[in-house]
Amino acid sequence: MPMIDVYAAKGIIKDRKGLARDLAQAIMRWEKVPVIPFFTDNTAAFVHELDADGFSTAGGGTDHVRVNVTTNAGALDREQQLGLVEEISELVASAAGDPSLAERTWVTLTEAVSGGWGIGGHAYTNDEIVQHVRALLGKG
Repeated sequence: MPMIDVYAAKGIIKDRKGLARDLAQAIMRWEKVPVIPFFTDNTAAFVHELDADGFSTAGGGTDHVRVNVTTNAGALDREQQLGLVEEISELVASAAGDPSLAERTWVTLTEAVSGGWGIGGHAYTNDEIVQHVRALLGKG
């Protein structure tokens, strides 16, 4: 289940809940997973607000946003990576009401190791997730 963490200075993101929801829905679309409770209830984004003195670029800037996306290994091909990063940057800029923020949004895509998804006390491998979803859809 993808997890997304957004880090921004306090006050930059005007609609935090909307951004969190939109980001979670975006990753589901880009991963092309079925819209079922297993995914909608376990795919999430968190918006973390930092004091402006809590981070800095090498040049002293604090007007950037960092987005860390953790997803299953191999879940995104190159086209999906490019599309997702572009959409995330646009969503962040929109939630901030500042179109130029898309140029100051850093996105990292990280893949969880097999067995690295803990849901309900179980560390799922990618294969176990696929098997579980197939069973939920009546295809397993």
